[in-house]
Amino acid sequence: MSRNTSDFTLTCPLPAYTGDTIQLAHGGGGRAMARLIDSIIRPAFGDTELERRHDGAIVALDGPLAFTTDSYVVQPLVFPGGDIGTLAINGTVNDLAMCGARPLCLSVGLILEEGLPIELLRRIVGSMRDAATAAGVRLVTGDTKVVDRGKADGLFINTSGIGQIVSPIPICPDSIESGDVVILSGDIGRHGMAVMAAREGFGFETVIESDCAPVADAVLALFEAGVEVHCLRDLTRGGLASALVEIAETAGLAITTDEAAIPVADHVLAACELLGLDPLHVANEGRFIAIVPADQVEQARDILTQYSSSSGAVVIGRVHACNGGEVTCRGILGVERTIDMLSGEQLPRIC
Repeated sequence: MSRNTSDFTLTCPLPAYTGDTIQLAHGGGGRAMARLIDSIIRPAFGDTELERRHDGAIVALDGPLAFTTDSYVVQPLVFPGGDIGTLAINGTVNDLAMCGARPLCLSVGLILEEGLPIELLRRIVGSMRDAATAAGVRLVTGDTKVVDRGKADGLFINTSGIGQIVSPIPICPDSIESGDVVILSGDIGRHGMAVMAAREGFGFETVIESDCAPVADAVLALFEAGVEVHCLRDLTRGGLASALVEIAETAGLAITTDEAAIPVADHVLAACELLGLDPLHVANEGRFIAIVPADQVEQARDILTQYSSSSGAVVIGRVHACNGGEVTCRGILGVERTIDMLSGEQLPRIC
């Protein structure tokens, strides 16, 4: 009997490596991985649940909860106004807030590519810590994996979050009614254009910074004040246009908007025009819409303008009855156009 050994090889993951970049050994479950977690990741997050070194976190939660998960593959990893770490924390916190929930705790999964500079990893986990502190959430459990060089563009992050529902009514498109008013929390288009400019090396005269920020405090203030919020949506991939269309189609109602009322910073608008992009479709990471009854619009807007993430809150539209969901936008010259989702992705890898 013969044995075929021609296809079998072994590689050494360099367990003794102590250099400046991530190696496969850092994902192997041995000493190198322990040193990486103990010297960089665990100290950055600093939660008591992490110090238990357990397979999961044990947290005490009561009542109805919101649960969300998201993955982040943005390129470049660092961009004006933030990095993939701030994006991951704020994105998940904001998703919980859009459910009418108070964000409480998050999990973090890091997929590291062999060759990632350790100092860059240190910066990013520090950004995650700072973003979590600013948002008032705990990072209570996580996971770290390492993949071969060329397989992950440096770093991918997955975050999941749990929040306590505080809204007295369901926050969803089914709750909106004809006559409701749409409030936009601030100017749009900055995140997508900031990432695109950094990725492609565009030398715009004015640097465009991402609007990446947590919005939970502003949203929770609406509930605490007794505002009857019918629907919330953060304006990430697909931008304002996709958010409005999704809501209108789900509710079976029409939404009309006024282009002159939708704020876009001059340098963002100029960049969009140069690249042939519509700001309504450009992603944001610190902007949302709130749909409220007409008689509570002023109260809601007054509350939102007290918070930095929504200081530019404005009324941009209204909900109407119709036979099917549709969104229209009245242009500066008074001509209405139909707003629809893009068939593909206008700006890939922006979150």
